[in-house]
Amino acid sequence: METLAKLFGGQARVKIMRLFLLNNESMFELEEVVSRSRVTKVNSRKEVNALLAMGFIKQKMVTHEGSRGAKKKVPVYHLNTLFPYIDSIRDLLVDPSLLLREDLPARFKQVGKVKLMIVSGIFIGSDKSRADILIVGDKLKKNIIQQIIKGLESEIGKELNYVVLESDEFKYRIDMYDKLVCDIIELPHEKIIDNGQLSTYISKK
Repeated sequence: METLAKLFGGQARVKIMRLFLLNNESMFELEEVVSRSRVTKVNSRKEVNALLAMGFIKQKMVTHEGSRGAKKKVPVYHLNTLFPYIDSIRDLLVDPSLLLREDLPARFKQVGKVKLMIVSGIFIGSDKSRADILIVGDKLKKNIIQQIIKGLESEIGKELNYVVLESDEFKYRIDMYDKLVCDIIELPHEKIIDNGQLSTYISKK
C-alpha cells in the first residue's frame, strides 16, 4: 500500500481510485465516497476534484427529493471508463496478489484464536466465490473482526463478503454438508492461516 500511495499521490487517492475501479457501474455522492473509502470529507473532496481534473472520473447532476418534497440537484461521480490506461491502472491498483500479500494474518492477530483463514473472491481474482474471507477459530471477537473488515473495504474499495465461525459450528456445518461452507472450501481459494486441525477434519469427510 505504501509504494502505491507514493506512486499515486497518497493513500487517500489510492483508496478512492480503488472505490471507483471496483464499482465502475456505480455513481457516488461525496458523502458516499467519504463513508466507503473512510477518507475524511476534506480529503475526499480534494481527491475527487483532482481525479475530476485529470479525467479519471466524471461528474453528473442528479435530482433528489428531500423529506418535504423539495427537489434539489446534487453531483454524483462515476468512473470514466474511457480514461487512458484505465486497464493498466486497474491491474496495478486492484492486483489480487498485492491485496493478498499485505498483512492479513497480522491484522487478525488480536481477534481470538484463528485456526483457519481462507481467502477467495476478490483476493484471488475469482467472481464465482460465495465469500471473500472465511475465518474459523475459538473465542472470536466478531466486533473487532467487523472493524478490521471495514478497514479492508476502505482500502480495497469494495464491500467484502465474509463468514466468521467458531470451530465447533464449522465442524457441524461440514458434517451437515452446509452448502455455503462446502462451496467456499470446494471453489478456488487460498489458505492464509491454517494450523492443520480443521484441514485434517475436512479431508476426512
